[in-house]
Amino acid sequence: MPRVHGVDIPNEKPTYISLTYLFGIGRTSALQICHRLGIDPQVKAGQLSDEDIGRINSLLDKEYILEGQLRRSIQQDIARLRDIRCYRGLRHRRGLPVRGQRTRTNARTRKGVKKTVAGKKGVKDLKH
Repeated sequence: MPRVHGVDIPNEKPTYISLTYLFGIGRTSALQICHRLGIDPQVKAGQLSDEDIGRINSLLDKEYILEGQLRRSIQQDIARLRDIRCYRGLRHRRGLPVRGQRTRTNARTRKGVKKTVAGKKGVKDLKH
């Protein structure tokens, strides 16, 4: 497996798909990288020469923020929002949707598993 920027990328997949295994690179970025370096995006990643892998590594080092550095940057941005106590920071702190989605229904990914709350007793139950 070729090692790009500290990550093993799969041999059997096309180069542009293999590059998406890096955190911070999607398909569009991967295709742009291949075209800039003159590498055929459809060539299997295992067939890349050491020179090609070196060129990919040097381009990524110069022009892209990836992996741990990108994760750290995202966490710092969220921490900054929490520290200044803006609305988005409060939503992050409470674990609720940040971008204006509704929460009455359909927020299970952010809110987690349903916590059932006991309902009110009916009028018939109060008379007895």
